[in-house]
Amino acid sequence: MHGTATSGWLLVALCAAAGSYCLLRLRGSVGEQRGSVGGEALMGFGMAAMAVPAAVLTPPRWVWAGYVVVFCGAALHTLVRGGGSGHRLNHLLGMLAMVYMAGAM
Repeated sequence: MHGTATSGWLLVALCAAAGSYCLLRLRGSVGEQRGSVGGEALMGFGMAAMAVPAAVLTPPRWVWAGYVVVFCGAALHTLVRGGGSGHRLNHLLGMLAMVYMAGAM
């Protein structure tokens, strides 16, 4: 992540807080809603991990390939669940954006 370390850590905190909130929502979710909230938590924690300032931690190249595999799997899972709802389309595009960002890094 480029920029100051402070802005990087604020972004990490924000994304981790969003992921944590989704995990709390996951406890009370049932059925189809549970998978949707789980996907949101995965994206939140994935963004937090990607936002760690490079001056603090520079992960090896294979880590980014791991992110690509995880988010491709999540996108495929969203696609297989089917349905044309806008919320699922939002998740699919979000997961594909995470694949792109992991590949770019």
